[in-house]
Amino acid sequence: MIPHKWFSLKLPFHIILLPLLALTLALSLSFAGLTHAASASEGDASDTRSSAARSSTAKVAGFAGPEYWRAVQQGETGRTQSQAREANQLINVQGEEWRQWRNQWVTPIGAYALGGTLAVLLTFYLLVGQSKLASPRTGNTIERWKRFDRALHWTVATLFIILTISGLTLLYGKFFLRAALGDSLWGNYATACKLAHNYLGPLFVLGLLVMIIKWMKHNFFNSTDIKWFMQGGGMVGKAHPSAGYMNGGEKAWFWLLTIAGLVVCVSGLVMDFPNFDQYRETMQLANLIHGSVSLLLIAASFGHIYIGTAGTEGALEGMKTGHVDEAWAKQHHDLWYKEMKGEVRTEGTDRH
Repeated sequence: MIPHKWFSLKLPFHIILLPLLALTLALSLSFAGLTHAASASEGDASDTRSSAARSSTAKVAGFAGPEYWRAVQQGETGRTQSQAREANQLINVQGEEWRQWRNQWVTPIGAYALGGTLAVLLTFYLLVGQSKLASPRTGNTIERWKRFDRALHWTVATLFIILTISGLTLLYGKFFLRAALGDSLWGNYATACKLAHNYLGPLFVLGLLVMIIKWMKHNFFNSTDIKWFMQGGGMVGKAHPSAGYMNGGEKAWFWLLTIAGLVVCVSGLVMDFPNFDQYRETMQLANLIHGSVSLLLIAASFGHIYIGTAGTEGALEGMKTGHVDEAWAKQHHDLWYKEMKGEVRTEGTDRH
């Protein structure tokens, strides 16, 4: 038992209070230390988990730090949740390669080819002039092109010219038309060219196929054409070289248009219809082929247009009216003329 006199013992207040304050302070400091330790432990655990995640990502990618971004810049592929094609590649390196090829090779070389061809034709015309008829016109004409042939020619020619203008605008217009027209008008014009190119392209494909099928029978080479080429189509020697319904130059243009034209058509369709799920690299390659071969074909077409208009007297009449003067037929297609007159049938001639 506790002695009764202890209950009556009177102690000073501060003697009782100070120990209680000390005990409370000690407990508080201890709790704070435990809390800080727990927080530090959780922070270390979080850092460990983040480091582990980064390490895991690096292991999945196969690289870490600067090596990872170098791989990205080089076009390395990884894994992603997206199922879309090429979604696993952050940077399309091939796109930059395509841009370099287009801007540093196709565009400048094409400009030189087009400008050079025009310069040669202009120089030739100024020095030599138009190829005139050696004999006066007779007034008698022979049917050379039927109505369907002329309609086919002008349809394909019109589409070719529109596609040429729109294509050259998209390739070269930004260098001079944009500054001349202003951004707004240039943007509208470029958009119109793009739409015209995309929608008229397939129609050109159909027209070209019909033309190839319809005119192929007239354009197989023979020994007469070899002699025609040896005389430069009449530029070498005094006498004009013999030719059937089509001469060697016309046949060469036909086969160039056939081969290069089909390449242009196929490459154009690849770009025109991306809904067939072709790869980006496929479309970039198609673009380079399309541009290069198109520029070659356009340059060659300048020669065809020149010879058929300003270069040769009477040539355009045949495609305008379907008929040519007998004097023109005798001079440029003598074997065909003789056949049409029923005089003779020799190698290299064919009835239209």
